[in-house]
Amino acid sequence: MTPATIVPGTSEGQRLLEIRDGGIPWRRWGPYLSERQWGTVREDYGEDGNSWAYFTHDQARSRAYRWGEDGIAGISDDAQCLCFALAFWNGVDPILKERLFGLTNGEGNHGEDVKEYYYYLDNIPTHSYMKYLYKYPQAAFPYNDLVETNRQRNRYDLEYELIDTGIFDGDRYFDVFVEYAKASPEDILVQITVHNRGPGEASLHLLPTLWFRNTWWQDGGAEKPSLKKTEGPSGTSVIAAGHPDLGQRYLYCEGAPELLFTENETNTERLFGIPSASPFVKDGINNYIVEGRTDAVNPDGFGTKSSAHYRLTLGPGEVQRIRLRLNQTPPFGEEAPFGKPFENVLSQRKQEADAFYDNITPPSVGPDAANVMRQALAGMLWTKQYYLYEVDRWLREHGSDAAAGQQISIRNNSWFHMVNADIISMPDKWEYPWYAAWDLAFHTVALAMVDPDFAKNQLDLMLRERYLHPNGQIPAYEWNFSDVNPPVHAWAALFIYRTEKELLGTGDARFLERMFQKLLMNFTWWVNRKDRTGQNVFEGGFLGLDNIGVFDRSAPLPTGGYLEQADGTAWMALFAQTMLDIAAELAVHDPVYEEMATKFYEHFVWIASAMNSMGENQEGMWDEEDGFYYDLLRLPDGSATRLKVRSLVGLLPLAASTVFTREMIEQMPDFVERARWFNRYHTRMASTISNIGRPGVGGRLHLSLLTEERLRRVLSRMLDENEFLSDYGIRSLSRAHLHDPYIFYQDGQEHRVQYLPADSDTGMFGGNSNWRGPIWFPMNVMLIRALLNLYAYYGNDFTVECPTRSGNRMNLYQVSEEIARRLTRVFLRDESGRRPVFGYARKFQDDPNWRDYLLFYEYFHGDNGAGIGASHQTGWTGLVARIIQLFGYMSPEQVLGEEARKLVYRKEGSPPPPVQGPAAR
Repeated sequence: MTPATIVPGTSEGQRLLEIRDGGIPWRRWGPYLSERQWGTVREDYGEDGNSWAYFTHDQARSRAYRWGEDGIAGISDDAQCLCFALAFWNGVDPILKERLFGLTNGEGNHGEDVKEYYYYLDNIPTHSYMKYLYKYPQAAFPYNDLVETNRQRNRYDLEYELIDTGIFDGDRYFDVFVEYAKASPEDILVQITVHNRGPGEASLHLLPTLWFRNTWWQDGGAEKPSLKKTEGPSGTSVIAAGHPDLGQRYLYCEGAPELLFTENETNTERLFGIPSASPFVKDGINNYIVEGRTDAVNPDGFGTKSSAHYRLTLGPGEVQRIRLRLNQTPPFGEEAPFGKPFENVLSQRKQEADAFYDNITPPSVGPDAANVMRQALAGMLWTKQYYLYEVDRWLREHGSDAAAGQQISIRNNSWFHMVNADIISMPDKWEYPWYAAWDLAFHTVALAMVDPDFAKNQLDLMLRERYLHPNGQIPAYEWNFSDVNPPVHAWAALFIYRTEKELLGTGDARFLERMFQKLLMNFTWWVNRKDRTGQNVFEGGFLGLDNIGVFDRSAPLPTGGYLEQADGTAWMALFAQTMLDIAAELAVHDPVYEEMATKFYEHFVWIASAMNSMGENQEGMWDEEDGFYYDLLRLPDGSATRLKVRSLVGLLPLAASTVFTREMIEQMPDFVERARWFNRYHTRMASTISNIGRPGVGGRLHLSLLTEERLRRVLSRMLDENEFLSDYGIRSLSRAHLHDPYIFYQDGQEHRVQYLPADSDTGMFGGNSNWRGPIWFPMNVMLIRALLNLYAYYGNDFTVECPTRSGNRMNLYQVSEEIARRLTRVFLRDESGRRPVFGYARKFQDDPNWRDYLLFYEYFHGDNGAGIGASHQTGWTGLVARIIQLFGYMSPEQVLGEEARKLVYRKEGSPPPPVQGPAAR
């Protein structure tokens, strides 16, 4: 239901075709540089597993990384051999600003948070045009104040943010805009535009920096790359970069700035009191600029790290520009790489980016929503990162060697098969500079809007033998690959397949088949490992719902026993539905998949029957009195009790709703016969499923965990503004628990769950509050998807009150549209010009140099929509772009389909209008 993106109609679309059809490496260079490599698991060689403390921000300027690099507004090649980023010094900071600063895990309420202001303003899939903004204070950066003040605040206090320090008062800061444009896949133009926003003259040391990732530490005999000063055209300084694998590159720096050289090697003297192997070390340029140590840089003009040193003085409101160019063209004569051709390429790429986004933005979407959509997608493209982790090597360096039979108790020691060396979509590149498998699945749903090939690649990556565990488990994240993420990859794969089929007229059946075969292994892992009793009810631990329950669901329960999880079981029901759906798609090409469709139909019925059945003593997950699903606490003596917390746990069964067209079913006669036999033989189990076998609108069939009566009861709670329905989407915890907390007593100890709209006041996870009741975009998207599927089955005759008790009746399409409207309201200006995402921060709301630059937070305040948690978790919050686009194009008639439209309009007494424009199939 969107216009084609990979089409020759736009220049960017043509470049994507050139990658697909001709292998032209337009994606070789991109924003693949992390924003934080310190404090990561990969760099942790300590004994206690405290990654944040082992490799600190203070050490990062002096200590060479082993597994990656970081920088500000940076790029690298797709193997991260050569890196480019910006560094700054305002003349008063204690250190050169080479990387972004933030709190560690233990440094305040909700640590792990970046304390800087930077914005991803533009990007396109081939990264042929990118734009970034960094706001750099002119006063000394308040490193200590941020740490100490946050340490003093408790879980009832708000976070202490950079804006709260007063450092931007009086507008004494620089806006640094960075633009990249590709003249060709190997010719990268860089324009840096600096604005002095302050009322007085201000000086800035600007240091565009080029360096090689230190790979020579790994193999003693490896050839070391080199950077060296090279003669170039007059008025230009040139750095020649030679690498044994990457080849030769040249960085041209307009204005003939001073070039500074050092080595990307650890300053062991500063960190450990051991003499450094060379006088030129990683922090040499910092020491030259900040401390004035002329001996800290190599006077002979070579090394593995180099900066062009620009000294700028800007009057009040003054703007200055600096231009650089990185390519393979050696200096020749006096021909400058700048001038009019440079300007033309930059201007052309900007126009092409505009055309690209115009092509995917519905005409009905206003300029403010289009800006939100574009920045959301830009952020998702900027947060692609090169990720390197050879787990077996890392484990051996820690003394655990599986091949030698010497395994020790250490993080990820059962994942020694893993070798990750790829470009991966990250939740963000600071707090989470490593992939999270289920986050990534949601990312692909939005990324498929602009780059279906990359979206497919990402899902494929997580299921390759270098990632997927031999037992079939998908790796969660580097902190604990064995943690359990919700199984959403099948749904994402099918979504992308159908999106591409809609765009191009045909789907990538080979991709879908490849996904199916690997996902079959993952489904089997879930059945074998997370169904403790073989009763088709599932566990999984916290499953992403950090602080929403009575207990830490990833830890042993204080009661003993175990949890039968409503969300885990619902996820598995959706997994089975989706595998059935995929098998049906593949059966068109190969009838053998009809048998697999039967397998997953039976799995779904078993799961649904187990979840919906009422055991002795009312032990089922469904609570008839409340009309809601709850986790079931199974105690060591075999007894059970429901943990009656009204949360997303009980809404997720709604998400397990899938619709099958009549045409799809008719193409699988063998499946139909097997399913009928199963239903006859297992009548009691089949009777627990909603409307099984009964056609809905347009002859569709429907699989759902909820009968029609239960659906209405769950929706009445979900759409109640005193419970889940906020002005800004669906809350993760019912607001009814504000005055009526759920309390569970165990051995005289009280376990309490109370609604809080933002951060929780408990430290259940990692010492941080995380969240308790806010709005969370990915779960809202799953609920919207379910409502649209249910509408496709029930049609216009099924209506509910929305909001509950309002007297306003809506069909399920209108309900989904209403939730989408509330979600997008988080980012859009209201009647007074305020954006709820910015909360009460007046500078963000009112200042023209701030108010249109957006931050896509991890989650949002359940009552006022303000951004909460990680401020750059663009990943799954970037789904707002998909929501804006979807409801900009989609109509109820399109959900119902052509045949169903005729039925609906005939019933209403008027002929159906034709489907026109990009939404038409």
